[in-house]
Amino acid sequence: MNALTEWFLAALPLYGPWLVGVTTLLSCLALPVPSSLLMIAAGAFVATGDLSLPAVAAAAFAGALLGDQIGYFFGRRAGHLLPAPGSKRGALVSVALEKLAQNGALAVFLSRWLFSALGPWVNLAGGASGYGHTRFTLADIAGEAVWVAAYIGLGLVFGANLDAAADLAGNVLGLMATGAVAIGLGAWLIRALRRPSAPERTRRSAKRPARLIGD
Repeated sequence: MNALTEWFLAALPLYGPWLVGVTTLLSCLALPVPSSLLMIAAGAFVATGDLSLPAVAAAAFAGALLGDQIGYFFGRRAGHLLPAPGSKRGALVSVALEKLAQNGALAVFLSRWLFSALGPWVNLAGGASGYGHTRFTLADIAGEAVWVAAYIGLGLVFGANLDAAADLAGNVLGLMATGAVAIGLGAWLIRALRRPSAPERTRRSAKRPARLIGD
């Protein structure tokens, strides 16, 4: 556990929901803050009666939504300032654009909690590509609700051992991500197997009777 994470955890009893909200906002802007771990810790404080569950959940949810909206509108207003394609961050933006083009709202939803490393870049890519704001926001709300509920819930259940809760979250999300990739590859393979090959398409075209102009 690094010094920054220790500072956030030590400050949590002092600043409570405010700190949780600021942290989730910053994490949605791609800043390296321990938002997920802090939500687990906040859930542990809720379990002991030191923090209020509605206040913590509302702050975490509001901070995440605000951060996502800032990222989206920054992408829309200043798309030309996105990271260059050759850079590491530029590669993340490229992946985010590709996922948006392929899956739309599902990409937004999953990047809130399952593929959270892509979340801030999906926000920027959504704005820069002109993806519909209403669709983005609806998927964003659903995804952030899952993220907040999952991590605060882990704190409520396993708050006595933050490391165990964090490891459990990482393992579960890792398995879910692996499963999602496997399902996606399987669906792609099934579609590819069902799609006729080029020679077969040519033969089918050749067998079709020619249509007369007057038909």
